[in-house]
Amino acid sequence: MKALRPLALALAMLVAACSPAKKEAAPQPARTTIRFATDWRAQAEQGGFYQALATGEYAKRGLDVQIVQGGPGVNVPQLIASGAVEMGMGSNSFIVMNLAQEGVPVKAVAAEFQKDPQVLIAHPVKEINSIADLKGHPILLSDASVTAFWVWLKAKYGFTDSQIRKYTFNSAPFLADKRVAQQGYVTSEPYTIEKEAHFTPKVFLLADEGYPGYATMILAPDSLIQKNPAAVKAFVEATAAGWKSYLDGDPSPGNALIRKDNPEMAQDVLDQAREKLKSYAIVDGGDAIKGGIGVMTDARWTEFADMAKSQGVYPKTLDPKSAYTLQFVGQAAQ
Repeated sequence: MKALRPLALALAMLVAACSPAKKEAAPQPARTTIRFATDWRAQAEQGGFYQALATGEYAKRGLDVQIVQGGPGVNVPQLIASGAVEMGMGSNSFIVMNLAQEGVPVKAVAAEFQKDPQVLIAHPVKEINSIADLKGHPILLSDASVTAFWVWLKAKYGFTDSQIRKYTFNSAPFLADKRVAQQGYVTSEPYTIEKEAHFTPKVFLLADEGYPGYATMILAPDSLIQKNPAAVKAFVEATAAGWKSYLDGDPSPGNALIRKDNPEMAQDVLDQAREKLKSYAIVDGGDAIKGGIGVMTDARWTEFADMAKSQGVYPKTLDPKSAYTLQFVGQAAQ
């Protein structure tokens, strides 16, 4: 039997030599890097982006995405224009239209919030039952809001600038005076006020009263749209999938990344904000019911632009189509 071993070894070597060599695995294509700047610290209002990152929606579409957390003083359009990030978040339609007016080569490519979550908050007093009832009342507004949704409030309800009181994102002045109202997000301030003051405030969502602005838009520079439209499309599609998963599935992967970026974010705040996003149909209501998450329309942008132009915010010659593109959302993206 020992004599057979050299023969067996020789046969094995011959078979190995004649066998085709294993093909090396094809190199994977390089991922496209996208640094995405948000407009505030990590929170449920950005849940779809974090969920898409956590569940691999970006990665499986060939993107290497890094979410760059925002905060006070962060100027997202400036970061995009300077090349510090590839894409970013547009908080509201005024920001996008301002870019168009200034000739900045950045456009909205999707609107994640069909309803702007902006609200006015009032004390639970019997004489205030609608936004119209706040005429003449002091209203706490941030500087940015005075040049944004306040324009619409003045046009629709006859509010005047004499009502404005400076809002520093502190509700103490509101809590101290029952006549005072304040701005807020439906997903945030009403809950924190209720926790702190132990009463349920009256909350009026501007979008449900006809305010036409979008919110939480995805912004991309013209250069990226032209040079790599596939990457922009992939980011828009992955983000939509992230939002659907975050709202209708298990949000814990996205929440874990949110709390990693923003350790001060409490779980109860995340939970209630997500529920508000769902109950008010902020993401998947309106045109998104048929057009899908992120959809925008010419009609909606024209309505918004006409409202702002009527109040002298923009010249009548400004074409709202210079502020956005529909090529990545709705039917145009099919």
